[in-house]
Amino acid sequence: MTNIMRPAGKMLTKLGLSIKGFIPFYNDLRLIKSQMNESKKDFPFGKLFPILRDRYLESGLAKGDYFHQDLLMAKRVFANRPVTHVDVGSRVDGFVAHVASFREIEVFDIRPLPSNTISNLKFMQADFMAPLDPKYHNYSDSLSCLHALEHFGLGRYGDPINYNGHLLGLENLRKLLKSGGKFYFSVPIGPQRIEFNAHRVFSVSYLLGLFEGKYKLDQFSYVDDHGDLHEDVPVTEASIKSNFECNFGIGLFEMTKL
Repeated sequence: MTNIMRPAGKMLTKLGLSIKGFIPFYNDLRLIKSQMNESKKDFPFGKLFPILRDRYLESGLAKGDYFHQDLLMAKRVFANRPVTHVDVGSRVDGFVAHVASFREIEVFDIRPLPSNTISNLKFMQADFMAPLDPKYHNYSDSLSCLHALEHFGLGRYGDPINYNGHLLGLENLRKLLKSGGKFYFSVPIGPQRIEFNAHRVFSVSYLLGLFEGKYKLDQFSYVDDHGDLHEDVPVTEASIKSNFECNFGIGLFEMTKL
């Protein structure tokens, strides 16, 4: 019931703001029309395009998992200046665009990219649960997979159903990265579960177990349930056990392949 009521509440809030904004919109329309110089109408009025809520909103949303993740990890790639950076599954209109603004980036995703003429971006459609082409073994010295692995094998994006899809994906990511290369990785963290078919949520202890002996953890950051970033925090037994007090946060790992 809670999951149903939450979007309904958001819709009612939007409707309320739209109603609230109608009178200021009407008054502003009358005022701007009264200011038109009859002898010089540089901008004639076309059809009305009412935007009724924006006057009550903030300038933007400088919080949340994607905002902090994309900005932080792009900054880390910039600071580390790799020779070849490859991304698997991250948002093209977020992290990938940030990185492409200052360097070349190669992107793999199971979904097609309609436009492949973006400067600094080379795209290839691929399923990272399938066996990795040997030509991509030890391919790059820098690799990112942000907010993506939790979907592998759940069919959300037309991928084959595979309960262990995340394990197949992680193994292919490890194969692609050179020894000593940097791995920028994020997934939801909290009590471990599948919320089908949206995503998996990983416990921190489970993730650290998967990385043990394969990667050295250089930095760990996380975005909490309220959308706030905690950067480069210590990883203690207590914080691992509590999943950093997250139910659905985002763990941000910067690691070096051993």
